[in-house]
Amino acid sequence: MANDTKAEDAEARCPVGNLGDLGNLGDLGNLGDLGDLGDFPFVPEHPLEPPKQWAALRAEGCPVPELTLRSSGAPVRVLTRYADVHAMLSDPRFPRDVSEAGPDGIGTGERHQRWRRLVGQALTAKRVTALRPRIVAIGHALVDAMEAGPKPTDLWAGFAYPFPVRVVGALLGVPEEDWDRFAYWSGSLFSGDRYGERETLTARGDLLAYLREHVTHKRREPGDDLISKLIEITDAADPRPPEAVLVQIMQGLMLAGHETTSSVIGKLVPVLLDDRSRWQRLLDDRSLIRPAVEELLRFDVNRGPGMPRYLTEDVELGGEVLPKGSTTVSVVASANRDERMFPDPDVLDLTRTPNRHLAFGAGAHSCIGQALARAELHIALEILLERLPGLDLAVPSADLARREGVLTDSFEQVPVVW
Repeated sequence: MANDTKAEDAEARCPVGNLGDLGNLGDLGNLGDLGDLGDFPFVPEHPLEPPKQWAALRAEGCPVPELTLRSSGAPVRVLTRYADVHAMLSDPRFPRDVSEAGPDGIGTGERHQRWRRLVGQALTAKRVTALRPRIVAIGHALVDAMEAGPKPTDLWAGFAYPFPVRVVGALLGVPEEDWDRFAYWSGSLFSGDRYGERETLTARGDLLAYLREHVTHKRREPGDDLISKLIEITDAADPRPPEAVLVQIMQGLMLAGHETTSSVIGKLVPVLLDDRSRWQRLLDDRSLIRPAVEELLRFDVNRGPGMPRYLTEDVELGGEVLPKGSTTVSVVASANRDERMFPDPDVLDLTRTPNRHLAFGAGAHSCIGQALARAELHIALEILLERLPGLDLAVPSADLARREGVLTDSFEQVPVVW
């Protein structure tokens, strides 16, 4: 009876279903006068500002609403508060891939953990440090090409997009002459709305064929790169993982390491340039680059699809029991604006410390490549400040058009001058 009463109280406090169909939200507690919440993900009024619905959903009264996915119309429980998002991301019981939930209802994520253990043995801090000169050279070469071209130029196409995929190519020992092919394949997979289904399938097939051939080549002629090290590790394993695991690891590193970092670079620069004093402060004090990167990661208003989890058992979050079989989405960017965790969360504080943002996830699913991503972001900002101190947006920030990706969102173009 007590559990029934609790469920009834939760339902009265936070009705489920498509909140976009509810119209007046006065019965949902302190959600404010928002009218129709609409489908998820929400669309912000300004490209550099968070959707107003985030703050409303973080307020008391409706901690874990069930919304409708804009893309598919499917129901999803949306987590927006820091504590709830952190709890879900840190809980190993709930897998990111529904196929990881076995017939016994236990979502162990064992395949994912094996993948992580292999990469963790090879993608070490020492390897990232050794790669730094190569990353710096890649960044300078891209700025050279920007300087030689017309102005204004598109920072996204000229720097943010190619920079991370070339770094991943270097990490994997891919020859420089193939980096542009890598960029095309990656783009076709994480920006599927720009390519037809046939072109996307062809690109995926070509990529997998290339990666299989690359593994074969590295097994025959190993070098000082991540794949050669992974081959060494897997060959010594008992039992030895199938060759397909190496191909999957390469594909995963390329896609995740490209889209996410490109997106962040393409958004952190407009945020800094939108208030010129931010850019100037970094020009005056380069020691702020490290905390500034962390704050920019926290401040990001990514409204991508979020981190899905598939509940293989009932779980209590925000005082509400979410039933087994539910799909949840953790809105990390909203959690990073939670007033309960961050003082003045809507203020960009380049010296903020501590800064326990969740941009790289948490727990068993935290980003295994975060050391590399941080190095790329630090280096990218260092190079742009050094080479293009007069960098400025060529259009009002309000005119920046967002594009949606598989994991994150970014801008269609970032026109700049200097």
